[in-house]
Amino acid sequence: MDKRVLKVHPDDNVMVALTDLKKGEQIGFGGEVYTLADHIPQKHKFVTSALQPGEEIIMYGVLVGKALYEVPRGGLIHTHNVKHAASDYWGKQKEYRWQAPDVTTWQNRTFMGYHRNDGRVGTANYWLFIPTVFCENRNLDVIREALNKELGYGQSEKYKNYARQLINLYQNGQSLEMMLETDLQVNEEHFHTKRVFPNIDGIKFLTHQGGCGGTRQDSAVLSALLASYADHPNVAGVTVLSLGCQHLQLDEFRQEILKRNPAFDKPLYMYEQQKSQSEESLIAAAIKQTFVGLVEANKQTRKPAPLNKMVLGVKCGGSDGFSGISANPAVGYASDLLVALGGSVLLAEFPELCGVEQELADRCINNEVADKFVRLMKSYAAQAEAAGSGFYANPSPGNIRDGLITDAIKSAGAAKKGGTAPIIDVLDYTEAVRKPGLSLVCTPGNDVEATTGKTSSGATLIVFTTGLGTPTGNPVCPVIKIATNTSLARRMADIIDINTGDIITGEATIESKGEEILEYCIKAASGEVTPKSVQLGQDDFIPWKRGVSL
Repeated sequence: MDKRVLKVHPDDNVMVALTDLKKGEQIGFGGEVYTLADHIPQKHKFVTSALQPGEEIIMYGVLVGKALYEVPRGGLIHTHNVKHAASDYWGKQKEYRWQAPDVTTWQNRTFMGYHRNDGRVGTANYWLFIPTVFCENRNLDVIREALNKELGYGQSEKYKNYARQLINLYQNGQSLEMMLETDLQVNEEHFHTKRVFPNIDGIKFLTHQGGCGGTRQDSAVLSALLASYADHPNVAGVTVLSLGCQHLQLDEFRQEILKRNPAFDKPLYMYEQQKSQSEESLIAAAIKQTFVGLVEANKQTRKPAPLNKMVLGVKCGGSDGFSGISANPAVGYASDLLVALGGSVLLAEFPELCGVEQELADRCINNEVADKFVRLMKSYAAQAEAAGSGFYANPSPGNIRDGLITDAIKSAGAAKKGGTAPIIDVLDYTEAVRKPGLSLVCTPGNDVEATTGKTSSGATLIVFTTGLGTPTGNPVCPVIKIATNTSLARRMADIIDINTGDIITGEATIESKGEEILEYCIKAASGEVTPKSVQLGQDDFIPWKRGVSL
């Protein structure tokens, strides 16, 4: 058995190259010998039998494409000879039985979280600033500048130090050529201000481009999204700035919060600029009241919580040909462990579930859940097609370059993050998680829109797999980055938390890495480790307007 290749599913008619393979090489696998008709780059696939135009390509046991032209046995499949194809799907067609993993060793484990009065438990304790309209973004920038450094939440000053060195070289008459060649010192130079409030993990600012000028539907969706962040278990209190004349009114926003959570009891401070005496008085009042709120919020401390209080979002971005065979299945195993322990898992990115819809519908616990999933998927797909596109356009140039040549190949691997547990619920965008177990969440595949939406549904941690490397994070939900390959983990060690490349080399198993991921999640949820995205201040936030976004 040649360990340089992998056949993912017994029904597949393609194999994955785990390393670069040369044209003419012979590959022995499963009692067959394949002579390669092409050079097969690492992460790409070759067919195990000759294909005629129109014949199906099967990977992960599902239809992922069709041949455009004749492909010889052992030939490379790529965009020049394959087009996207996926099977049609309906509602639930058969019953699903799940064999849960053994979680005996995890049964009595806890994490140290922030307990909210409504019974939920946060993995962090943030104060949130929210503008109801983009007109207030600049005021939030002023407040951010005023508070973060003074309260001990500033980021590294190393790039300011870098810029200062360049200024000095320029003012001392250094030539441009010499400036480019000079090895500048960019040593870590952090703000040394000690945190004034040790139990507050940060002050976050949800600047955005909405709230007025678009459709009323856009404002309504934004209101629901912002309310979900205000109500998030990782948030201790909220300060809201409004202009006054925008679509998204303060009273409507308050009602949206109470609609989501009638028991909402966090500090909620609201300010309207058009009713204030001046911009200065508005900002001063907001800072003063927020400081008082921070004093009270700082009294909250971490306490033990069972693992069933954890809500784990699973996401992939900058995916490669190894995503579906290393990091995603490992995350899927961690997801299954958490579900078996009574926790909640959120799998989103509907454009990246293309091709496995029927499998997911069959995993739904009843027809009602399956029908909602099918309805949302078909509506989303139809909207993309009406705009002259479709899910087939989802793979990025980077995805394609690294082996994900059709959306169905990408999606079948992406879905592995959800493990094998039954699907107990389907949530539309901004709907809150309601039940323990695995839920599907309707979001785009876009990295930031998806993490923004997943957090709005209640994820208190997100595990994010990547094969190419991506710096995505979230303001209130810690994002844990997992590399699909060792080369990436070494090259971008500053953004990667866990490496699953040792699955590819055979040094680890999906199960062992899944256990490692869950263990890291417990530490991150307890504040014992700080994920790289949090260290780097990767506070990405992009509301989805429910338009076509793949």
